[in-house]
Amino acid sequence: MSMRNAPPHDQWLTLKQLLPALLAQGRLLQGCAEEALIRSREPLNSPLHPLVFLASQQLQDPTRPTKTLDLETLTAWLAEEFAQPYLRLDPLKIEVATVTGLMSFAFAQRHQILAVAANEEAITIASAQPWVRSWEADLKHVLKRPIKRVIANPLEIQRLSVEFFQLAKSVTGAALNDQKSSHSANLEHLLTLGNGSQEPDANDAHIVNIVDWLLQYAFEQRASDIHIEPRREQGGVRFRIDGVLHTVYQFPAQVTMAVVSRLKSLGRMNVAEKRKPQDGRLKTKTPAGAEVELRLATLPTVFGEKMVMRIFDPQIMLKRFDQLGFEGEDLLRWEQMIRRPNGIILITGPTGSGKTSTLYATLKRLATPQINLCTLEDPIEMIEPAFNQMQVQANIDLTFANGVRALMRQDPDIIMLGEIRDLETAEVAIQAALTGHLVLSTLHTNDAPSAISRLLELGVAPYLIKATLLGVMAQRLVRTLCPECKTEHPISTPDWQSFAPGWLTPPPLKTCQANGCMACRDTGYSGRSGVYEIMQMSANLNRLITPHTDINTLRHEACKEGMRPLRVAAAQKVSAGLTTLVETLRVTPAY
Repeated sequence: MSMRNAPPHDQWLTLKQLLPALLAQGRLLQGCAEEALIRSREPLNSPLHPLVFLASQQLQDPTRPTKTLDLETLTAWLAEEFAQPYLRLDPLKIEVATVTGLMSFAFAQRHQILAVAANEEAITIASAQPWVRSWEADLKHVLKRPIKRVIANPLEIQRLSVEFFQLAKSVTGAALNDQKSSHSANLEHLLTLGNGSQEPDANDAHIVNIVDWLLQYAFEQRASDIHIEPRREQGGVRFRIDGVLHTVYQFPAQVTMAVVSRLKSLGRMNVAEKRKPQDGRLKTKTPAGAEVELRLATLPTVFGEKMVMRIFDPQIMLKRFDQLGFEGEDLLRWEQMIRRPNGIILITGPTGSGKTSTLYATLKRLATPQINLCTLEDPIEMIEPAFNQMQVQANIDLTFANGVRALMRQDPDIIMLGEIRDLETAEVAIQAALTGHLVLSTLHTNDAPSAISRLLELGVAPYLIKATLLGVMAQRLVRTLCPECKTEHPISTPDWQSFAPGWLTPPPLKTCQANGCMACRDTGYSGRSGVYEIMQMSANLNRLITPHTDINTLRHEACKEGMRPLRVAAAQKVSAGLTTLVETLRVTPAY
């Protein structure tokens, strides 16, 4: 029987049916096929989908000598064999609330299917059993829409089906319980969420399940931030992954409030206070067992409290500078600056440009048993035993300025200030540098030379900048190309020169482009790398610092002395095949 001719009745795939086709097409070696057939008869292997079993054997793929026959490759082969569309399942692209309402969990499990999309024209159903078709008529009759079939990874169908239906059940349960109680009573009740002194009722359990799923899902998707945003009817959840926001789920308004309350409780925040912004933190573990810290921040909006959770990977402090993105001359310049005994080093860049990661990695490098390293932060991003960390608390007048004065009496060698925001903080930082301390801090400017004008705007005297500033580093994060799917392509000289006119050496013959695959969620990118612009102060640069400093002149002189502008630094990563022109144009300023 041809694989494309469906039998008259439902038939589940077997290994005996698939092996001849794989052998005939050279996708499997004869010896491997015979051994797989013998092993498939073992009791533990018999209930597995044949593709899942084959993938578990890690057999060599003759068409890709260095690769094995993995499950996604086999699934794509199956789709081609049965002339059905193949779909790589990406949970971020599935509207969970919509698709779980199309069928029951029992129906989905019985037929091993999962709805992955729905619109007015059709319902798209993922299956890894092309010869199981009886469910199609039932769904057409109930949903009154055509069914579009796709073939997808059977393990992912099963995993996502369980996850999605459990989540939908929790959301529905929480919403129903909310309707049973009055609005005010429910809010009072939410104050006790997470309280271990009493048995949680159904509503508590639903909210706990939702929050647990949200955190685990964020870790799995490599999210750096979780946004929970209230709206009039539905609250939204978005993840920031590699710098880009993705919509994840929508909750009913009251469920969104309950989730935020649960997280506030976990973060030791005042659950009853909904009018003022609050900060909190919590520590948890990833599915792999690694500890992760999250910084929580709420913001009162017209529809309720919005919460953003920033996820900090403790491994960042264990990374070498080259793993963060430093390379060549920039790495040498940074190492030279941070080894100076006293002075001020500034890191600049917008929010989300990696300043905190660079600061913590640098401090971890400097914090030896012979050094007293103290930090003053607002808030403390990650807790590290090697530092003495203090948090700004404006309500008791513990400001940056007052905090630095207190730290000065603690016999410090190195002081890290979270941010220089005003003249008073800048002056105490300068005083600390003048009295023999190394001070590291951040500023919000677009590039390194602009830090000078920012200090002058704050009211810092030029002679104090000259006396204390060791250097300024501006940085950005560029998405790095997925190693699994990037490909080379030629680039023209005009394209290259328009990218950063006048700065660059002759362009490479080829650069790499983003394509997209399962590993990178079809974005073409996986992970991010730092791009740095390091301006090391010198006698020549100091002479240019006056009350009316011309930043363009300062920038030009800094470049003559070896500073690589952000776009030039990014161009080096393009030449090395680490990122693309499009990505660097997106994140680096042009000048």
